Amino acid sequence: MNQNTTKKPHINFLITGGAGFIGSNFIKYLLKKYQNYRVINIDKLTYCGNLKNLEDFIKNPLYKFINGDICNKSFVEKIAIEEQIDVVVNFAAESAVDRSIQYGEKHIQTNINGVRVLLEVFNEKKVKKFIQISTDEVYGETESDNPADENFILNPSSTYSVSKAAADLLCKAYHRTYDMPIMIVRPVNNFGPYQFPEKIISRFVTNILQDKPVSLYGDGQHLRNWIFVEDTCNAIDTVLSKGTTGEIYNISTNNSITNLNLTKKIINILGQSETLIKYVEDRPGHDKQYYIDSGKIRELGWYPIRDFEESLKYTVHWYKNNVNWWKPLLSKVKLNSC
Repeated sequence: MNQNTTKKPHINFLITGGAGFIGSNFIKYLLKKYQNYRVINIDKLTYCGNLKNLEDFIKNPLYKFINGDICNKSFVEKIAIEEQIDVVVNFAAESAVDRSIQYGEKHIQTNINGVRVLLEVFNEKKVKKFIQISTDEVYGETESDNPADENFILNPSSTYSVSKAAADLLCKAYHRTYDMPIMIVRPVNNFGPYQFPEKIISRFVTNILQDKPVSLYGDGQHLRNWIFVEDTCNAIDTVLSKGTTGEIYNISTNNSITNLNLTKKIINILGQSETLIKYVEDRPGHDKQYYIDSGKIRELGWYPIRDFEESLKYTVHWYKNNVNWWKPLLSKVKLNSC
């Protein structure tokens, strides 16, 4: 009997910002799950981009890294043509809220103008799907009795969240005007291995491992919802395969916890004393809490799998066991409070 040995053609993915935290985890997710996905990773390699995140895939013939800036239109056009891109997932962004308060020009440039360039190029090239990675922070402060669904008014509080909201509106305009096949996802706070030691979990773990204090903004009662990065990767994949173009999908869990209680959990996992906690003056415009409704993506069949407590322990121990990964990065960490 003759067997059909025809191979499926490769689907060419462009992952922007793929040397960052969520982007690198998503590349690993794709390459492990799919045999016919070819991944092109472009990253400017700013302070939080790290090629060590993807060392295991350097020799994979289905993976290719190209150093470049999404704000450079001629560069993006060259990639679009030479790599015959089918799908774009845009993780590229300046993401630190504190940095955006102190100096937000880079956030405006990358998060708005960079997205505009991507939209212009890939609308012209008729990309099959375009996923914009946004954030729950575009909704601003929300209440538990009135969680934000995807139609909730946007009320961002920082240059970072304003820039992400503006990018979302650009995406919606391109879908409306050109029928470009765009979908937007808005995840809550992510955590896991390979996160630059600037966010609260990665920063506090690395501080405590060095016997340094951890600085909490205000009273530490700011409430955030947390999701393990692998669950976010699965959610994005679900949207890619089952989502409707032109739609927005919130990604959240039931893992809401105050910054203070989160800090205490980290300290407890590491067997240290709560005397390491230091309270500092709150930052300007600091949203007290976020609540978003992810019922829409759950209708597609997605739900978070990872247990928060176990995932937090796993993450803390990953940093404990990978000092050689994070220690060289500490010179790039300029802000010390959360």
